[in-house]
Amino acid sequence: MSATENQARPPAAGLPSSGLPIAITQGDCAGIGPEIIAKAFRSAPQALRGCFVVGELQTLRRATALAARVAEGEQGIAQPIAVISSPDEAWAVPEGAIALLELPGLPGPQPYGQISAAAGDAAAQCVVWAAQAALRQEIAALVTAPLHKEALHLAGVSFPGHTELLQAEAARHAGVSIAQMPVRMMLANDELRTVLVSIHVSLRDAIAAVTQPQILQTLRITHEALSKSLGRAPRIAVAGLNPHAGEGGIFGREEIEIIAPAIAAAQAQGIDACGPFAPDTVFMRARNTRAHPGEFDAVLAMYHDQGLIPVKYLGVENGVNVTLGLPLVRTSPDHGTAFDIAGQGIADEASLLQAVHMARSLAR
Repeated sequence: MSATENQARPPAAGLPSSGLPIAITQGDCAGIGPEIIAKAFRSAPQALRGCFVVGELQTLRRATALAARVAEGEQGIAQPIAVISSPDEAWAVPEGAIALLELPGLPGPQPYGQISAAAGDAAAQCVVWAAQAALRQEIAALVTAPLHKEALHLAGVSFPGHTELLQAEAARHAGVSIAQMPVRMMLANDELRTVLVSIHVSLRDAIAAVTQPQILQTLRITHEALSKSLGRAPRIAVAGLNPHAGEGGIFGREEIEIIAPAIAAAQAQGIDACGPFAPDTVFMRARNTRAHPGEFDAVLAMYHDQGLIPVKYLGVENGVNVTLGLPLVRTSPDHGTAFDIAGQGIADEASLLQAVHMARSLAR
């Protein structure tokens, strides 16, 4: 191991020192990804034992300096960074330091808040490396800091986001087509889980994606994934596409002709699914609080914003994005690159910490 900034030492007595580590990708270096990573390691080092960052040294140095200024003023001392050469060395890094697996050839820090091909390429390289490490079973899970979709496009990456990029890597590893590796996005916090039938497509294309096979496949993926994490079959509510779930066909017939038959087919396969329910009330019924236990474990939403707005409204800092259907565990914070506040030291690391917590839970 090369120790560029801090020679790794064995962990203190009583701390975990075994098991597969968790990789955290740096995200777009012009956004808040590196900042929230540095803040998370600073504010909750115990929670991040056995985690390491996949990224570039100078980018992480800039982030730790920013985190130090925010915490202690201009005289603040940045956390040490221990450069490791393999994931298993993350456990040997002392608490308070950040383990970094530096990929060769990544560009250094880019100007805050500016979309660039360099930042997009670096972010994609980190995700691909972590995905391949997970598929080789070298890490327990990957947690992805936010990347910028336009920067990916400028870098020549043909996928619109993390989910599709990971899907392609998993399919390549398995030797199958992307179509044979279906995935879905779940957004979750302590009170609500939503799973999407379609992800990053236009609203027009999302409506076209509301088909019986797509809905049935989403229900299967949701059932399988949540059965593992809950230890029982999940109760899944299915949202309608149209206002009032079509109001008996007055506002559209998708519920009658497409969604209800898909639910019936899922029920015939032993999946506990019901609906379709009015989209404007089903999320409230599923929300789980001390005062009001939720009726459902998850809501199946027909398109991106229908499912994400309710979860994000409950608090972006608590939400976690989980990719379902992959042969690996991947989570991420419930927010984007936030170019408008990058470099100001005001980004909140809470969602990243929640993503790490959920990744550990799912990996177990």
